[in-house]
Amino acid sequence: MTDRKGRQEAVVRVACIQMEPRVGDKAHNVERSLELIEEAADQGAKLVVLPELANSGYVFENREEAFALAEPVPSGETVRAWAAAAKRHDFYLTAGICERDGEALYNSAVLIGPEGHIGTFRKVHLWNEENLFFEPGNVGFPVFKTPLGRIAMIICYDGWFPESWRLCALQGADIVCVSTNWVPIPGQDPKREAMANILCMAAAHSNSIFVAAADRVGTERGQPFIGQSLIVSYTGWPIAGPAGRSGEEIIYADCNLADARRKRNWNEYNQVLRDRRSDVYDEMLGSSARPGWY
Repeated sequence: MTDRKGRQEAVVRVACIQMEPRVGDKAHNVERSLELIEEAADQGAKLVVLPELANSGYVFENREEAFALAEPVPSGETVRAWAAAAKRHDFYLTAGICERDGEALYNSAVLIGPEGHIGTFRKVHLWNEENLFFEPGNVGFPVFKTPLGRIAMIICYDGWFPESWRLCALQGADIVCVSTNWVPIPGQDPKREAMANILCMAAAHSNSIFVAAADRVGTERGQPFIGQSLIVSYTGWPIAGPAGRSGEEIIYADCNLADARRKRNWNEYNQVLRDRRSDVYDEMLGSSARPGWY
């Protein structure tokens, strides 16, 4: 694809891997993730997204179990295995991981590229019994510049807070990768798309960003997970998925990530981030984050 000046534009094939981790069986989870990563790479994926806590499983019996399954980032065996795959196939990966930092545990996501570990995001908004095991994230919502574009990460319940998406967008994110373990929501109409899908679509539209959300499937210690991974254009409309509700699956979309910024003007007068009223409310929502180019 070329632009109006004849320059070659970069279209990135994004893959969301919907898989079923087994709690406590880290060796199986990492091996299975690598099998699915290989499949995505064979299909030309250059940005791959894995679910939340993809290496450990989710429903821990106690903190001791969570601690035993956690590992340091980036020196732990899981990141090293994922980094070797990224180097071998020349792609970028975001993936949920159970992180240990000294005595503290974090529900984290890592960004890995062909040259290795790039950055880590720690889940800011903890859900339910996560509060018994994990510390809330302390690194904000970082945006990482890569050859593919500007990549941000959030995890599951973070997506219920408009501030999460907005702070990513205000720092210049082109795409937000969501590692998630969505569970059934009370009041969900079974004939409608998942509430999580609606939130991803709304966030993509209202911030003019791509969203790639990889969910897990299966039932773990009585807790069901709902699948329905999807990839959303900066327009707010899905361009891949939603995936099914029960099976492992990989969805793909070819994304020109530059469109998230270049086509942000809705008409002659309106651009969704530029039109914010920083005279009425704080530009960065009171956070210490610094605005990027948007």
